[in-house]
This record gives sequence, C-alpha cells and structure tokens, in this order.
Amino acid sequence: MLDFYVLPISYAFFTFPIAAALFTLPFLIVQYRRYGYIHKYRALILYLFLLYLMNAFYLILLPLPDSIHNSPPKAKSYAQWIPFHFVSDIAKETGVRLDSPATYLHLLKERAFLQVVFNILLMVPFGMFMRHYFRTRWAVCLLCTLGLSLFFEITQVTAVFGIYDYPYRLFDVDDLMMNTAGGLFGFVFADWIGRWLPRTDKLDERTDLSVRRVSYTQRAVAFLIDWMIMVPLMAILSVLHVPFTYLCAVVGYFIVIPFITNGLTPGKWLVRIRVKGKGERVTMRELAVRYGLLYLVAGGLNVAFLRIGANSIAPVFFMLLTLALFIFNAAIAIHILRCLFNRSRRLLHESKSDTTHVITAKGESIRTRS
Repeated sequence: MLDFYVLPISYAFFTFPIAAALFTLPFLIVQYRRYGYIHKYRALILYLFLLYLMNAFYLILLPLPDSIHNSPPKAKSYAQWIPFHFVSDIAKETGVRLDSPATYLHLLKERAFLQVVFNILLMVPFGMFMRHYFRTRWAVCLLCTLGLSLFFEITQVTAVFGIYDYPYRLFDVDDLMMNTAGGLFGFVFADWIGRWLPRTDKLDERTDLSVRRVSYTQRAVAFLIDWMIMVPLMAILSVLHVPFTYLCAVVGYFIVIPFITNGLTPGKWLVRIRVKGKGERVTMRELAVRYGLLYLVAGGLNVAFLRIGANSIAPVFFMLLTLALFIFNAAIAIHILRCLFNRSRRLLHESKSDTTHVITAKGESIRTRS
C-alpha cells in the first residue's frame, strides 16, 4: 500500500526544481510589487506550498495508465454517490469487532481504512497553509479545500480532462468529504503550531523600506522586464525604418521616460524601485550619464560589433576587434562580480552618475514633470 504513494511523491520531488524555476519569476514580481522586498520566511512557506500542491496532484494522478487508449473501468458507474460508503467497505474487508479492542490493529493493514486516512491527511497541509500563511477564516478554508478536492475528483472522472479514453479512477463523494475534513483538521492544527512560528501578517512591521538596500535580484527582475518590452519595441522601430534604432529606443525608454516619471521605467515600477539622484528628482544629466555608460557605451559597443559583421572588414582586424571586445566584456563581468560580493562597491555607471536605486512606498504614484 505504501509503495502506491512512494512513486508519486518521488516524482513530485524530482520535478520540483523545474516547477520552482518556472514559479520564481512570477513569485518575485508579485512579492516585490506587494511588499517591496523578499522575506526569506515568506519565500520558504510559498515554495513549500508549491511542493505540497505538486505532491497532492501527483498522488491523485499517478500512476497513469500505460496508454491513452485505456480500458474502461470494471465498475458499473464512474461515480460513487453514497456518503460514508467506506464504512461498509471497511466492515467487509476487516476482521475488526467493536467488542474486541485487540482486533483494532487489523485496521492498519486494511486498504479501505488506509484509503480514508490518506484522504484526510492529503488535505491537512492545505488547511495549515490556508490559516498560517493566507490567514483565512474557517469558512473560506472549508470552501477552498472543497474546491481543490472537487478539482481532483473532476480530474479523475474526466480521464484527466479527456486525455485518456476512460477514467482510470472514479469520482467518490467519500473522498470529497474526507478531503474537506482533512483541510479543516489542518486549519485547527495550524492554530496550535502557529504559536511557535512567525505570523505572516506581521513580518513587515519592523522593515523600513526607505533605508533598505535594493538587492541585485530585484534590479535584475526589473532589467529583464524592461528588455522584454525593449526588444519588440526595437523590432517595431526597425520595421518602420527608424534611423539609429538602438540609440532612439535606449534614449527614449531609459532616459526620457525616467526623467518624466522621476526614475521609473515599466520594469522598475512593477518591482517598486526607482532611480534616485542627488536631489528629490533625478535630473536628465544623471540619467544620461548612468544609461549612457550602461547602454550606449557598454551595450552600444556590442550592438555595433554585431552590426559590423565578419564580412564588413578584413579578417585580421575583425579578429583583433573580437579580442578587444572580449577583454572589454570580461572586465565588465569581473567588475559586476566584485560588486556582487562586496556590497560597499558601486557599479561604475552608478558611481559616475551618482545615482542609486531606492524602494518606492506602496501605492506611490508616478509623479511626472509639469
């Protein structure tokens, strides 16, 4: 019986790194947007929640049939609608007698009894997460647990939403009831265990975002979002035959827009950071120096190299140019690594422009120049 559960759990742990990688970017965006930073305990809880959901889904899904053209189930119906039908199943399969407590241990070997226990335990962690992290009331927990259990049962009775010819597991109202009961047990248990754990709704009480250092991860997410916008923007400008496409896009997106919005780009706005200069508002000169060094010098040299191409100049000069650009990019990479491992060091484009990043207050609006 235990082997039936070991396979799905092992698959969940093996595939968790892939799911975590796909989950990370949306997680970072939501957390930065909502809180302005990443709290390690909050991140731990959410990744554990993801791991739990994967385990739960695999447990109701696996093992899969050998072929999508599977045989119909032996049962006459695809659903079991009689509440507490598991009681009669246990009575048929076990030798337990109510008047003989010594026979109660036989229950631990009976499939019908263990199935009920499993259905209860399956949703206990869900109820705990709902109360401890999401801070829901018991009625909300009940509805969410019922909804998740119903999703599991529908997945089974529809043959994984039509992938297989026939359902290989049946819809069982008892499973629905036991799953929901397990969620409520977890909800109650979370109240007890929560006395020794940090309250998730009070994690940010002592955090002063105005003095908190902006992490390189937060800046990297903003960078990624901005360039996800910039790449199609440059493609459009190129199709329209706008001269100096790269230059126009960089100046417009990273200098003009932040000058108007006081240091914000769409990516920075989404993760709640902005560029700050010496004064209350960042100046055009500060932005020009900052992004001129970053995108017009460092980035522009690489773009120019790609535009020149191997066929535009003599092979010897092209090799020398390639070597020079490699040394230049290697120096930049070493400089970035030194800044990553030494927080007192500043990136060159920031120190020369005397700008930095700050976290914006929640709900802070874009203040444009009049």
